[in-house]
Formats: sequence, C-alpha cells, structure tokens
Amino acid sequence: MRDLRTPMLGTGAWLGGIGAAVLPAWTSLGLVVLGLLVAVLSRQPWAVGAAVAAAAVAGVALLGVAGTTSGPVHALAGQRAMVAAEVVVTSDPRVSAGRFGDVVVVRGDVVHLAGRGGAWTVRSPVVVLADQGWQDVALGERVRVSGRLGPADDGAAALLSARGDPEVVEGPDPWWRAAAAVRHSIRTAVAPRGEHPRELVPALVVGDDSGLDPELADDFRTTGLTHLLAVSGTNLTLLVGFLLIVARWVGVRGWWTYAVAAFGIVGFVLIARTEPSVVRAAAMGTVALVGMGSNGRERGSRCLGVAVLGLLLVVPELAVSAGFALSVLATGGILFLAPAWRDALMTWLPRWAAEAVSVPLAAQVACTPVVTALSGEISLVAVVANLLAAPAIAPATVLGLAGGLVGLVWPPLGQVVAAPAAWSVAWIVEVAQRGAALPTASVTWGTGPLALVVVTVLCLAAVVVAPRVLRHRGAGIGCSVLLVVTVLTRPPTPGWPPADWVLAMCDVGQGDGLVVRSGPGEGIVVDVGPDPVLIDDCLRRLEVSRVPLVVLTHFHDDHVGGLAGVLEDREVGEIQVTGLPDPASGVALVERAAAASGADPVVASYGTTTRIGEATLQTVWPAGVDGTTAGEEGEGSAANDASVVLLVEVRGVRVLLTGDVEPPAQAALSRVLAGVEVDVLKVPHHGSRHQDLDFLLGLRARLALVSVGADNDYGHPAPDLLAALTATGAQVRRTDLDGDVLVTVRVGADDGALGVRARG
Repeated sequence: MRDLRTPMLGTGAWLGGIGAAVLPAWTSLGLVVLGLLVAVLSRQPWAVGAAVAAAAVAGVALLGVAGTTSGPVHALAGQRAMVAAEVVVTSDPRVSAGRFGDVVVVRGDVVHLAGRGGAWTVRSPVVVLADQGWQDVALGERVRVSGRLGPADDGAAALLSARGDPEVVEGPDPWWRAAAAVRHSIRTAVAPRGEHPRELVPALVVGDDSGLDPELADDFRTTGLTHLLAVSGTNLTLLVGFLLIVARWVGVRGWWTYAVAAFGIVGFVLIARTEPSVVRAAAMGTVALVGMGSNGRERGSRCLGVAVLGLLLVVPELAVSAGFALSVLATGGILFLAPAWRDALMTWLPRWAAEAVSVPLAAQVACTPVVTALSGEISLVAVVANLLAAPAIAPATVLGLAGGLVGLVWPPLGQVVAAPAAWSVAWIVEVAQRGAALPTASVTWGTGPLALVVVTVLCLAAVVVAPRVLRHRGAGIGCSVLLVVTVLTRPPTPGWPPADWVLAMCDVGQGDGLVVRSGPGEGIVVDVGPDPVLIDDCLRRLEVSRVPLVVLTHFHDDHVGGLAGVLEDREVGEIQVTGLPDPASGVALVERAAAASGADPVVASYGTTTRIGEATLQTVWPAGVDGTTAGEEGEGSAANDASVVLLVEVRGVRVLLTGDVEPPAQAALSRVLAGVEVDVLKVPHHGSRHQDLDFLLGLRARLALVSVGADNDYGHPAPDLLAALTATGAQVRRTDLDGDVLVTVRVGADDGALGVRARG
C-alpha cells in the first residue's frame, strides 16, 4: 500500500491556496478554521497534517495579498499618480500587442518611490508598460523611470506606465550576467541553422520562446507537445541527469553528487530565470530525479507532496496557475497511474515498450481536464506524438546547452556541438506538423461547466478501466486501431452546413473571420482571425476547398493572424489588402504567409465592383487613407479607419462588411452610402462602444453580426450598442455566445426568407 501521508499534505496545501485566491479573506479563514476542527476531531494524522498545510498556505497567501494592497505604491496607484521610481528588473522584457500598438511588458520591484510630495524606500512588485526603448533592459538591472501608476490585477502592487527610456542606475549581479551570456550563446550556437531550430532549441533548453512562430506553436498545442515550448521539469531532469552522469564519469561519488545536483538545479533556475513557473519546473524536475533512483516510485510520491507544499508556501499564487496544475498532475499521473498500466501492458508487450506507452498515456489522461479547460480541445494524437518525439528531446536539450557552454569559449566549436540538437529539433517539428495536419488530430470539446465535468468523469473512468483493457492484447490492439481510424478520418457534421447558406461568421475568438459563399465548395474569405487553426476548422466545416478571393480589411493580428490556415491545402486566388501598411508586424506576417503560398497581395481598389460566382462585391472604403485617423475617444488607430469595407450581394441578400472602421470613417461612409439599406450588417470593431449610431442604425439591417471573443478584456460588445441595434428590430448574433453563425436564404426565395443558423 502506497504511503499517501505526504501527498495529502500537498493536497491540503493546494486546496488552501485555491481558497485564499478565489474566496474573500474572512471566508477563507473561516473554512481553514473549520477544516482544522474537523481534522482534529477525526483523530486522523493525515487529516490534521493536510489541514495544517492548508492553513499555512492560506495564511501566507493572505499575508502576501495584504502586502501588495497596502503601502505607498498601492495607494498612489489608486490615485493614478505621476511618480519617479527606481525599479529592479525581475523579468525579461516581452513585446505584447496593445490597443494602440505593441508595448513592452517588464516586471520589477520598486525599491525607491517619489510622488505627491513624498518619498519612500519600499519593495513592491509592479508591472511596467513601456515603449520600444525598454526592449534591451536586462534582468537584475536597477533603472530609474518616471510614469503614471495605476491599479493592477495580477498580484502586482501597481501598473506603471513608463514615460521615456529607462536610465540604468546599476547593472545586473554577476550571476545574472553569466546566465544572460549562456542564453545568448545558445542562440548563437544554433543561429546558422534553419528557422525552426533557431526558435526551438532555446525553448527546449531554457524555455526561451521569444522568437517562436505562432503557427508552429499551434501545431505543438494540437499534438500535445506544448510542454516542450516552456520551462518544464523535463528540462531540469535531462540537464541535471546529464550533469550527474558526467560527474560520475570523472569520479565524483557520495555526498558530492548531491552538491553537483544542487549546483545544476541552481544553475538551471538562473539561466531559465527565477520566475514562479521556473521554480515550479525545478521542483517537479527534482521530483522526477528522485523518482529515477532506487525505490523511486515511493520516494517520488512522498517528494511530490513535499514539493507542492514547499512551492505553495513560497509562491502561493501558483495554486491557481494552469502550469502548476499541469506539472503536478502530469508528475502524479506518472507516479501513481503509469506503474499499474505498465504492468498491465507487460502481459503482452516487452517492458521497454510498456514503459514507453504507459508514461505519456498516464500523463495525458491526468492532464486532459485542465488542457481541455484551457484550449477547448482534446488531442487524439498526443500520446503517439510524444512517443515519436521522445527520442529527440534528450539530444536536443543536452546538446543545445552544451553548444551554448562551449560557445562561451569558442563560438565555432559551439555551433558544431549544437548541430545535432538542431537536427533533433527538426524531427520534433516534423512530428508536430504532420500530426497537426491529420484530419482529426484533435476534437473540439468546449470549456463550459458541463463539458468539463463530462471530460473529468471520462478521465476518471479511464483510470479505473485502463488496467483491465490494457491487460488484454485484443482489447489493447482494438482500441489502438479505433483511435487510428478516428484520427485519419474527418467526422461528419450532420446538417452542417445547410445547403442554403450564403454568409458565414466563423467563431475565431477575438477577431473577424467571414466567408461569403460564391459557389459549391467555394467561398470568399474576408479576414482570417488571429489563429490559423480556428479559421481552417471553420472552412473545413463549411466544406470550402476553393477560395477565389481573400480580403484582409487591415493588418491588425486579430484580422490577419490566421492567414496560413486559409492558404494551406486550398486553391486560393487573389489576396487583397488595405493600402495602409500598419502595423508593420501584421504586414510582415501577411507577406510571409503569402510568399509561402506563391501569392502576391494587391491593394483593394476603391469603387470597383467584382462578380465572383454567386456573389457581387463592391469596395466602398477606403476612398483614401489620408485623413482617416481615429477620433480622440476611439480605441484604435488610423489602421482601423483604413479598413477595407465591402458591400456584398449574394442570392438577393445585401451585406455590409465593415472591418474595424470607427466613427471618423463611419461618418465618411454615411455620405458614400447615403440612402443605402442592407439586410445584414457586420458590426464594426467587434461591437466596440465607439460607433456612429446614426450611420449604423440608418442601414436598417435585419440582422447584425458581432464577431467577438468570449471574456475579452475590451468590453466588447458594448451593451448600449446592442440595445440600440435591437431597438430597431434587428436580430443580433454574436460568436462568443452562438459560435459559428450562418446566414441562410432559400434558393429562388424573396427577401423575407432570410434565416440564421448557429453552431454553438
């Protein structure tokens, strides 16, 4: 019987952390006290230990919250005060898409603050939002900055909107400089290789995914290989394990091996950065190292409980971190489920094969509920993809680091050492891309409460049933064959699409993706959303294999990011774009995707009318890019107001597709389209509150379509806008609630036959 006392400590600590994070402080404290009383009355040592662990973690978490919600930094943030501060940088800078363009995000600790007539010496965490001048700040630097403080909602005391470039007061400590040199050397060692090795070797070794191709990241997600793109316990296990092998080879024995292991763990954390995710990965990797020793399963399970408790006492916010949950569940699955499944498989498979199958299968089943909650998908190829990629992970990780270390002394030799790492990564990329291209590599499941309860129940059932099924050769082979057939065939969607559809609004998250039917199996695509997988899946469901025209209304990522999903495996004609090449990142993305398909984007011509199959398109905007800047209260930019606007007619249904035009462009359009009425309106800018209502309501649309992502941070769609549209008698449909939305009309029918179908 496995000793579960220390795992119960970890479970109690986890529950205490979750309670402190999601419940009001007094409610959390009350539940902790109640739990302690029940545990003491039960007279069970494991229950008392779990309750004490829960109380300890909850107490640390609440003290941490009190620390960040008090003091001068938090107080001045509530006043949105202008301040001058000295900040110690605690993270690498990352470029993130903001409402008005790219911003640099840096985490740091304010150590000196001056503002509103006072000055303080403090130690408070902040998130800095800055311009491109902050891209070169180094981890560990102390910088002087001025800017405006504002409230933060992610565990920091404040959000600091910096003004101007940082002034370096003090450089990083020697260990941070050494870690930065190793990271740079790893990138240099693989620089001569192909695009994907340049991106993936640093990601595999130390989680440096700053240059990762988003399309490749989607393929890794679909095939269950995402854990390779971030810092994980596997990284530490491989690197420290290799270090121990080398140490034993040179004669290190006894307690000195523990010193070598400790040195490797500390070095890994410094190189990968001391962020909570890295600390978590280091702890889980240490558990895996213990599990590899003698009596490893028993010692590993005890170590897992202690690791969870220790991590949450240091970083309580990990309790509600998806990465933490995945790490703990994967490690727990390997420790508690894999041995029984391996033994069942060994009745008809050799031990090495049984181990190879049972370990990724156990980890995948344990993690599936959390992965489904995050992605809304269940990967059907994850186990096989991990099996195929496994032989390449160790050489890619170990030789990638070795190339970086050797490159510190002699860069050319470092490139030679790292070459096999690049070759190994090429194989992993091949597995991810080919696996993601399979007809049913993953199944869309959903993230609602009922969907998650069902998938959790199915996983628990799998835990009970799996040993019985895997023990029998016929059942095991039969399940494998069924899985292969499912993956290689695309399941039908009964009744979808209906034969009379004319326009589709695809659910692509926070973005636009529309399809105008131009004939059987053929559609005109207007915008492609942010994700290639989502738009590709929508087109497949619509059975669209030919795309005579792609129109990209403007270059924001939520309208062009998914272009590769349209171009791949389809016959595509012309690509039309707006005449304003802004932002540059979107322009570059479109150019790369178009070049890969052999297409050459052209600027849409104002006033032209084109007939494509059953559809007629007229380009009614922009009449000219000059002067189409956003208003003072707008959310966007000139890029939004330069959106290509199309007036479309298909089977007697008139549709206005508006991109993200805002009030200035809408006012100009009201003059261009004076007196025009439409049947269907694609509401501009995802239902933003900044609209010219006179223009929109004057179109007298019977159906208003809002393409918007669920739980977005922008407040889209605005309730006042929806109320105004509904008041005119228009039916409003939105992708965050309805999923894919189809506009239908019976062939040969009059305008009264307009219909709507949703695939929620």
